[in-house]
Amino acid sequence: MDRTRRTFLSTAVGVAAAAGLGATSASATEVRRRRRIPPSGIGMHLYTMRTPLATDFRGTLERLAEIGYATVGVSGRHGHSAADIRRMLDETRLRAVLEHVGYDIVKGAGLPQALEDIHTLGGKWIVVPSLPGSLHSPAGYREVAEEFNRVGLAARESGLKLLYHNHGTDHQVVYGVSLYDILLSETDPELVGFELDLYWAANGGASAPGELFVRHPRRFPALHVKDMAPNGDFADVGSGVLDFPAMFDTARQGGVKQWLVEHDAPADPFASALASYTYLSRLRY
Repeated sequence: MDRTRRTFLSTAVGVAAAAGLGATSASATEVRRRRRIPPSGIGMHLYTMRTPLATDFRGTLERLAEIGYATVGVSGRHGHSAADIRRMLDETRLRAVLEHVGYDIVKGAGLPQALEDIHTLGGKWIVVPSLPGSLHSPAGYREVAEEFNRVGLAARESGLKLLYHNHGTDHQVVYGVSLYDILLSETDPELVGFELDLYWAANGGASAPGELFVRHPRRFPALHVKDMAPNGDFADVGSGVLDFPAMFDTARQGGVKQWLVEHDAPADPFASALASYTYLSRLRY
């Protein structure tokens, strides 16, 4: 929760108590704490499951559905076509909401096919997962912002929306300028959104996600919910040090629709998937 909101709530509770309305305020606080992630919004980013997917794609999807996941973000097809994956998703009653597509593909001749494939998968967002290191400068990110606006227009005309997925280096300050802020400020909100990776935002020293949601409303339809161990390593969601309830307090303002679990290096992908789902499905904030 951001400092202004915390101060406001603290003051409001004090005033209510002084007026003999403490019970009403406590009730309002309890209502707020009963907010939950809608079951249809808890998904798995399939990069987490890349090892079992490589040998049994359908079986992996089936086990995710049995755990309770409703949606997936596609990242790597493991030799399957978009139509093959859609068939397996339909069979397991999962829904793809997005696919990660390389920057070189979306800015080049491969964009029309990529957009068609996302329609085939049943998704609504085409996501650029990272940028070439050669572009990691203010000038490079301004070039990217211009390219994203162009690609975003093509995506909108196709009935989809372009998102960008961040890593830690995206939050660097170079020559006094935040690279991520360039993308936020120089892309058209109607054409370009963001899939915010909460681990990398924290790792990169960015503004708290809750603050980003307030400063840039409705620009973050999808999240990568990834936790951080005390030593900075990846962790199952809910087992690390990131304060997800505080991050999610303003998620509605940020436009969040999908909470996609991700763990970059799980020792046991299915155990990690179960632990992360259990935490998110029980979370109240």
